[in-house]
Order: sequence, then structure tokens, then C-alpha cells
Amino acid sequence: MSALYDVAAIGNAIVDVIAPAEEAFLTANGLVRGAMTLIDEERAHELYGLMSAGVEASGGSAGNTIAGVASLGGRAAYVGKVARDQLGEVFIHDTRAMGVHFETPQLDGGAATGRCLINVTPDGERTMCTFLGASNQLTSADVEPALIEGAAIVYLEGYLFDPPEARRAFAKAAGLARASGRTIALTLSDAFVVERHRETLIAFIETEVDLLFGNETELKSLFETDDFDAAGRAIRSRVAMAAITRSEQGSIVFTPAEDVIVPAFPVAKVVDSTGAGDQYAAGFMLGLARGRPLEVCARLGGLAAAEVISHYGPRPLTSLAELAAAHGLA
Repeated sequence: MSALYDVAAIGNAIVDVIAPAEEAFLTANGLVRGAMTLIDEERAHELYGLMSAGVEASGGSAGNTIAGVASLGGRAAYVGKVARDQLGEVFIHDTRAMGVHFETPQLDGGAATGRCLINVTPDGERTMCTFLGASNQLTSADVEPALIEGAAIVYLEGYLFDPPEARRAFAKAAGLARASGRTIALTLSDAFVVERHRETLIAFIETEVDLLFGNETELKSLFETDDFDAAGRAIRSRVAMAAITRSEQGSIVFTPAEDVIVPAFPVAKVVDSTGAGDQYAAGFMLGLARGRPLEVCARLGGLAAAEVISHYGPRPLTSLAELAAAHGLA
């Protein structure tokens, strides 16, 4: 059955605030370097006032991935919750302006639109503090059956494993996708997400997921091992495909039949690693939705990741479709 969308994603709809920071700033403010920490609205306002001047843009992990799919020329849809406030309107405008289908009802009353405060140290490492706000109020009622059934790949953001109602939205989307013969993809999102929900995640992966995304740290955390090869063996028996990024070592795609190893695209300087995994997933899934070989899918993912780490911000500033064509990957 043909698909209306290449990728439909479900995730936390939040606005990213990205600023440069020194190690001393992290220490002084009790921030865990390289981690994602959930904060309340009061702490979000406090930390925002302390951060250096930076970039503000619509974000969220799955939202960034959908932006990458659109930049590659893909047909994309998004499900995420924003409030009926100024930041919510900005998020809606940004998403629709990319040509992405986004019709999730806004939250009336209650929490404000979510935001992620990202401090980037000189080595490009990002430390994130997230106020989920309205994004945490996504429910199964927000999952439109026709949207899920019309997507070649349904992409689920691991951060949404925290709120129980959002997890029910996952279950609904997975059921609709499975019944329609669609591919179900999941990103692990963060090692701290894995630690909080390890058993539930493994069970969900084994029963519902066709394609798993993560980085080396997340995969090793999933199986509580420091041995990457052992983690690779463990994931092969649980999922049809697992696309795992390894920073400057590129990526490896595990399948029950083979491992596909693809080197990283060269980057003159890593400015900000925010969004690297999100863009890798975008390139990989666009390739997969278009029937490309796994090696090409991984190369498209690596190309998209290389573009985004060369500047501040989690979304492409250059047309990924043009870059793909220039590298013979279109």
C-alpha cells in the first residue's frame, strides 16, 4: 500500500534555547555535563536568565528529525502538544512552514509550551535542561489514525516514555502502524531515559519496534554493559534493524543477517552536537522509506548529522536534499 507520508513522528513539541557555556557555568549551576535533566517552570525561568545569548528555535527530538526529513525533500507529518500561547504559535508556524502536516490540537489552559535550555561547551557537548510543559500532556486522543496509517515509517521519541498517557499514545500508534503494515521506529533519546525505563523499553522493542535508533552509550546502557560488541549481539536478536551512531567512528546498522558499518562524514569543526542523532535518523528513514540500501540509508544519516554539528542549532541550515545530490545520494 502506498504511503501519504514518508515519516510520521510523535514527540515532545518544545522550543530549544541554545547558548555557549564554559565548564565553570555547568559546575556553578549544578548541571550534569552531557545529560538531559527535567526541570520545573520556575527553574526554567531562572536558568534562562543566567544563560549566555544564543539561538532560539522550534525543536524537540522528533520535531528536529521531521525538519530533517522535510529538508531532504521527504513528505512528513508530526504529532506533538503545544499550548495556546506565543511559543506554541511559533512552533506551529515553524513546523507548517516546512511543509510538514501538523494538526495536533493545542492545549487550552494549564502548562505553557515546553522549552529545552541547552548549554554547549567549547568541545561541542550539549547539556540540556528541559521543561516539558504542554508537551507532556500529549494523549492517545491526539493520535490521528489516518495519519499513522498513511505513513511509511512511524517514528516514536523515547523521551515520551516518561508520561504514562504519552506511552499509551505510543501503544495506539504502534497498533495502528502494525495493522497497516507500516514500519515502527523508536529512538532511545537519552541514556537517562534508558535507565529509567529499561525493562519497559526492551519489552516494547521486542514486541513493537522494527527499527531502533540510538548512540553507543544508549545501547550499552540498554543492556547494562560496557562492551559494545556484546550490546550489538543483544540487539540483533530483538529487532529487525538497529542503527547506532558512534560519533567520529560513524555508525553501524545491526541486522540479524549482517552488520553495515559506515564511516562518519568529515566535519571541519564540531560546533554543536545538538540534533546530531535526530538528523541521522532523518536521513536514514528517508532513505529507507524510498527503498535505498542500508549503506545508503546510513550515509544519508551521516551526511545530515555532519551538516547539523557544523553550526549552532538542531536543524539543518543548508538544504539536505542539495547536499545529498552533491554527494551522489539523492
